[in-house]
Amino acid sequence: MAEDIGAWFKGKLPASWSAGPPDVDSDGDEILVIVTLPDVELAAGTAEEARATARSARIDRFREETRDERVRIAREAERHFRRKVAWGARSGDQVKVFTTLSVPVMTRLRMTERSILDTLVAGGVARSRSDALTWCVRLVGMHQADWIKGLRDALVKVDEVRSKGPLN
Repeated sequence: MAEDIGAWFKGKLPASWSAGPPDVDSDGDEILVIVTLPDVELAAGTAEEARATARSARIDRFREETRDERVRIAREAERHFRRKVAWGARSGDQVKVFTTLSVPVMTRLRMTERSILDTLVAGGVARSRSDALTWCVRLVGMHQADWIKGLRDALVKVDEVRSKGPLN
């Protein structure tokens, strides 16, 4: 399904928008499309701060100039894939995400688990339990990247086998 979503957006987005195919990521609730813009052309020796400012301005211009078309494409994708669409753009090493979906997640944490989140809040690592939970998920993702990648690869195989089953 992720390949289908990526292919759909690659075929749907105007070629004039980007310097290459968009980065498309998705989960069960949201599709995130990052358009790669052509890098800014500045004189040799331009300071990095000026280059960053120019890239940021290019992204802002893209956001404003493509808003109506992005909304139209997003609405079509939302009907087709039954997920919300978020947009962003990249110019050089600058990335800005314009819209994003914050999905509430119901959890049933026990007291010991809540105390960990409360410790992160008390220690100034996070502003709230929700922020602390996000921090924990990112930390696990960083330290368990290989394991999570293996799990995702296994899920792709499960989907392949399931698609060849008798109900398809």
